Amino acid sequence: MASSPTSGPGPAGTGGPSAPSWWIYHGTGRPDMFAASLQERLPPPPPWRRFGGGPDQPDPPADESETTRVLGAAANAPERPLTEHEVAVVEAVNTALLLRRPLLITGEPGVGKSSLAYRVARELRLGRVLRWSVTSRSTLRSGLYEYDPLARVHDISADAAAAGDTGAPADRPIGDYLRLGPLGTALLPHRLPRVLVIDEFDKGDADLANDLLGVLENGCYTVPELARLASAQPEITVPTDDPGGTATIQAGTVRCHEFPLVAITSNGERPFPPAFLRRCLPIRLRRPGHEQLADIVCAHFGGRDRAEDRELIAEFLRRCDELGGLSIDQLLNSVHLVSSDVRAHATSLDPNSWNRILGLVWQRLMEAGRG
Repeated sequence: MASSPTSGPGPAGTGGPSAPSWWIYHGTGRPDMFAASLQERLPPPPPWRRFGGGPDQPDPPADESETTRVLGAAANAPERPLTEHEVAVVEAVNTALLLRRPLLITGEPGVGKSSLAYRVARELRLGRVLRWSVTSRSTLRSGLYEYDPLARVHDISADAAAAGDTGAPADRPIGDYLRLGPLGTALLPHRLPRVLVIDEFDKGDADLANDLLGVLENGCYTVPELARLASAQPEITVPTDDPGGTATIQAGTVRCHEFPLVAITSNGERPFPPAFLRRCLPIRLRRPGHEQLADIVCAHFGGRDRAEDRELIAEFLRRCDELGGLSIDQLLNSVHLVSSDVRAHATSLDPNSWNRILGLVWQRLMEAGRG
């Protein structure tokens, strides 16, 4: 355990003792203010995690509006010492950054597993977070890329019919019908790690974890549809998962430069193969306590008095202990109703009205969490 569980030195810190010198991520929830760039502060990877891809893509776009939606405003992030559990989480994130290994983040639904990736991306200024939401129909290929050959054949046939006797129609570039997915985009060569959330991974097919192993271990993948054209078209430009983004793929193969920070979230609905677990660093997030929930509320509702929601947060925690399945989102929904004077107007007509509204907001999510 670190000798001093604080959020870091310098302008980004809390004013307490300095954090461990090996920390790159300090868990502040605010963009770092270090004089040295992250590229200078991030040590080289272990020899077996160097992939050598290139040339590097342009730095990813920022998406502060989405980050603010998930985390609240950075200016409202609290300045306080980290709890013992928060220190353990920060240590795990830093270990993953140094070893270039994925994080496997488990915990109850709604405790902020996906939000952790956004906190890292905001603090280290790593740009837009890529997100692959896994379902029972997800495959490794759907995370890497999507290709619509039927649309291409249809368009070529339509062009041929329109050309008639006037001449041969122009071929349709394959890059117009192929798009890199979130995982495929994260593995493009970049000078700094991209941040990728693979969300609710346990909802995927039982074989998905094994299928992902090769990509996580080798930091590269091949697009067969492009590799078959490599002799005639060694470079093909395709859209990426970033809005308006494109990438030029050489010989049908994508290889990363800096391995992305991959945050794989799981609700613990089923176990994963040992080979998969060996390649991930585990984090189990606990349910936030009163002060952590108050921090989250303040981040989303700037200028709000922390004492104003003390009773509501205490009731929320009591309901969590009693029934389980509550989410941070539902607490934020209830605070929004309070801040919109719904509670005041409701109780002025019927003293029990607010309790019914609160039960509706929280009960619905509890039932969903058990499903």
